[in-house]
Amino acid sequence: MIVVTGATGNIGRPLTRALAEAGRQVTAVSRHTAEVPDGVRHVTADLADPAGLEPALAGAKALFLLLSGDLHAAGADPADIIRAAGTAGVRRVVLLSTLGVVTRPFGATRIAMRALEDVLRESGLEWAVLRPGGFASNALWWAESIRERRVAAAPFGDIGVPVVDPADIAEVAAACLLEDRHNGGVYELTGPEVITPRGQAEAIAAELGSPVRFHELTRDEAKAAMAQSMPAELAEDTLTILGAPNPAELRVSPDIQRVLGRAPRPFADWAGRNIAAFR
Repeated sequence: MIVVTGATGNIGRPLTRALAEAGRQVTAVSRHTAEVPDGVRHVTADLADPAGLEPALAGAKALFLLLSGDLHAAGADPADIIRAAGTAGVRRVVLLSTLGVVTRPFGATRIAMRALEDVLRESGLEWAVLRPGGFASNALWWAESIRERRVAAAPFGDIGVPVVDPADIAEVAAACLLEDRHNGGVYELTGPEVITPRGQAEAIAAELGSPVRFHELTRDEAKAAMAQSMPAELAEDTLTILGAPNPAELRVSPDIQRVLGRAPRPFADWAGRNIAAFR
């Protein structure tokens, strides 16, 4: 049995499907009731309460751990999840971390994630760590404005990073869960090329077959918009990265090629598969 947390998200959904198609028994974990592929067991649980994971972990041999906001929930200790997994008999954990633990290691979020990586390394379990950069799917923030007004608004329109397709992250996660050769692996996951927000809007427009106007936000405008869905400190930190990526954040990693034997998918590929969200 393989347990997938965050199973209804951009990574967890394709990962759950891939594991099920590979003939593995899968338990999909999410906060709310959700549809899952045929044959997949679904368990609702809040990762901020590791005790609630016990039914999902029963009989499991591997765990994909995606924490998202749970890492910062009041009173939460994500290390408890790793300890609970070991107690339940889980042998392998694949942790979704972030590229920021190496590119900007001193922010509070990244310090906490690096500490969790260290807990996993010292747990006695088999493990792998995935460190993705920015996600191609962040362009979904534009879905409503592109559908309704054919406008994409973002700061730093001509400053890019090599965003990664979540489907590639899911495929790498599946390989790490299924193949022994990835035990102890730490993989930095990026797309195949640097692409700017303006370039992303152009790729979406090409798939739509109609123009999309790019509107460049000021830093303050972007911070105000982002602060509606994340802490102001995190919004400021994110804007610093987007506005002045350092050389490590601009680097195209070879790790997807190494794991999957193919190049990472470009942003245009992601846009083509998800264009319905923008129509």
